[in-house]
Amino acid sequence: MQSQATAEKPTLPLRIFTPAVIGWALYDLANTIFSWNIISVYLPLWVVTDMGGRDGDYGLANSFSMALMFVSAPLIGALSDQAPRRLPFLIVTTLVCVTFTALIGTGGLLLSLAFFVVANYFYQAGLIFYDALLAEVSTEENRGKIGGLGIGLGYLGSFIGLATGSLILSLDPAGKPTIFKATAALFLLFALPCFLFVPERPRPVEPFGVDAVGRALRQLRQTAARAARYRGLGRFLIGRVFYTDAANTVIAFMGIYATREVGFPQRQIELLLGSGIVAAIVGGLLWGTVVDRLGPKRTLDLVLGLWLLTFAIAVAIPALGLPGGLFWLVAPMAGASLGGTWAADRPLMLRLSPPRYLGQFYGLYAMVGRFAAIMGPLLWTAVVDWLQLGRPAAVATLLLMVVIALVILRPVDDRPRRWTAEELAA
Repeated sequence: MQSQATAEKPTLPLRIFTPAVIGWALYDLANTIFSWNIISVYLPLWVVTDMGGRDGDYGLANSFSMALMFVSAPLIGALSDQAPRRLPFLIVTTLVCVTFTALIGTGGLLLSLAFFVVANYFYQAGLIFYDALLAEVSTEENRGKIGGLGIGLGYLGSFIGLATGSLILSLDPAGKPTIFKATAALFLLFALPCFLFVPERPRPVEPFGVDAVGRALRQLRQTAARAARYRGLGRFLIGRVFYTDAANTVIAFMGIYATREVGFPQRQIELLLGSGIVAAIVGGLLWGTVVDRLGPKRTLDLVLGLWLLTFAIAVAIPALGLPGGLFWLVAPMAGASLGGTWAADRPLMLRLSPPRYLGQFYGLYAMVGRFAAIMGPLLWTAVVDWLQLGRPAAVATLLLMVVIALVILRPVDDRPRRWTAEELAA
């Protein structure tokens, strides 16, 4: 029996600011520009405000892309375990994503939503490979800080995306399609350091080719049963469905909620969301330090508590007729909560998973996250458009999702595991 998985890479330096770490973290900045501009702010506003669509038009397209990811994520993860390196997969998925992102805004609403489905699918697929690369640039001792650095730079990417969008709209109020093209260019630009500087070590695997698909499909039958053998992993994955449901839905609909429900004009929306980005940058860095001190599970519990308070205030403002200015508290709290969610979430997944099966288990990790991303927009659409209960009621459902997550996650512990030699063979 060997010591926990942190011991298998004793030569990896504990320094954080190395080319490999910065390259890895800059990819978080790159993909968050896409997440912010396309998923959260400008595409939803373009659909609802510029093109006259409904919340559900965007929500259903988002859910459909996530449904595709839901059914394919385990296969993608298993395939990544069959390949000697994961980085080439990340390069391909990124290139496809930026290509279709640049096409959004051409050909009308329906075709643009189709382009978004493809772009978002490949963006989400790339995260499976990217998240697993955290193990290549970190050790157990500095994983929280490095993950927090990625989160902090990621939300700096949100600021870059928002500043780019604001500049374009100041020159052309109808320029959201130009924002989509600029987003694609910025995604690719900031992803390049990851492609060039992350030194992924080739892993000893069987020859990778057409047969790898068959091997991956056979592995899928074993993955769920294998995950159940590891203490706390299954419960963590189930709980993750509920808190990522809340987080992903906030990302998708915060801009619409602030404009249509609270009454913020377009120019104030950008300042409001900018305050949330600043809080997310600071929060990602601070929560990463908390992860290293308290552990990822206790940190995640604290973050989910902050989410509860954030949603409660967001519901109370329109429901109780409170001053809209109180929403200036909600945006930074939501930003800090988002930064903390991902700063604690990825290290907890790594703590619970043996290195040998990281690809497969990250496929499950992505699968449950994407299931939540299917259900979140669908639930929002059902509450707002189908049941006509209003957006505050939709936010109240997100609060309930966080409560359920806290209950499910309560028994999970994050004590370091002791892996066998086979489980360490990553």
